[in-house]
Amino acid sequence: MIEIHAVTIDAADPYEIATWWSKATGLPLGEGDKPGDDEVMLRTKQDPFLLFIRVPEGKTVKNRIHLDVNGTEGRTRDQEVERLIGLGATVHDDRRQPDGTGWVTMLDPEGNEFCVCRSQAEREAQG
Repeated sequence: MIEIHAVTIDAADPYEIATWWSKATGLPLGEGDKPGDDEVMLRTKQDPFLLFIRVPEGKTVKNRIHLDVNGTEGRTRDQEVERLIGLGATVHDDRRQPDGTGWVTMLDPEGNEFCVCRSQAEREAQG
């Protein structure tokens, strides 16, 4: 058996993109992480944590793995989409359906895909 220790994301500027994800998630940067570092982590309460590492090449194709996120503290999927746009994300593919189901695929400032899904409260309300 194995345990997942970290989810690692390639980055042109690990500190900058980790700082963006910190604002998006509320997770703190790793202790001592600073601009110019080749590896920057976002601390979670338990493993896995998010690790951003510097790579020389830029992103050229669709991610083979991505994060699915949803709103907390009573925020809906649509509110989160708007908040993340305000932080610098862009909508890549809007899969929201008229019945309230679906998700929005977004791009972080370095072009990495992630999906914003309905919150737990939205899923429970719909049944």
